[in-house]
Amino acid sequence: MSTAQFVRPARSGDVERIVDLQVASWKALYGPLLPEGVSAEMGSAEARKNFTEQWESALGSPPTSKHRLVVATDEVDGVRTVTGFAALGPAGDPDLWPATDAEVFALHVDPERTRQGHGSRLVNACVDHLSEDGFSTVHVWAAEQENALRSFFESAGWRPDGARREIDLGPLLPMVRLHAAVPAT
Repeated sequence: MSTAQFVRPARSGDVERIVDLQVASWKALYGPLLPEGVSAEMGSAEARKNFTEQWESALGSPPTSKHRLVVATDEVDGVRTVTGFAALGPAGDPDLWPATDAEVFALHVDPERTRQGHGSRLVNACVDHLSEDGFSTVHVWAAEQENALRSFFESAGWRPDGARREIDLGPLLPMVRLHAAVPAT
């Protein structure tokens, strides 16, 4: 593991890499749970264009001052490389209060660089931001079926809060909402 790993705010020059990581991570995490066509479509030019616009908008005009996009970086073959990212902000679910409830909307790490501390550093950075912004609880949606992302959050103490939803990807993908307390500063 490198001693040059850190988390910083995302920059516009990171967007292409963020899209690459989003697609690769989704395929690695959820590939076995998705129909083959959906998995292939995620990397299409149209999907990449939509993802790029989404992340450029998140950086250029976030919905609130408490919405953030952060990246994990590392030295890879002597080059500073974005190895993962997280998007966070006030929770949007109708049963949550966005003044105290936050959400990690996305957390993705390069599938070739998992288990190197990038995800943990991203979560810690998210919690630091959320604590500074006065949130008391943080939530994240994960596939209900056993998968690496859900296991990662549960191993860090996050627990299901009883909320469920389904994402329509052809077949329905059941999701569960996990939560954890945000320590006060």
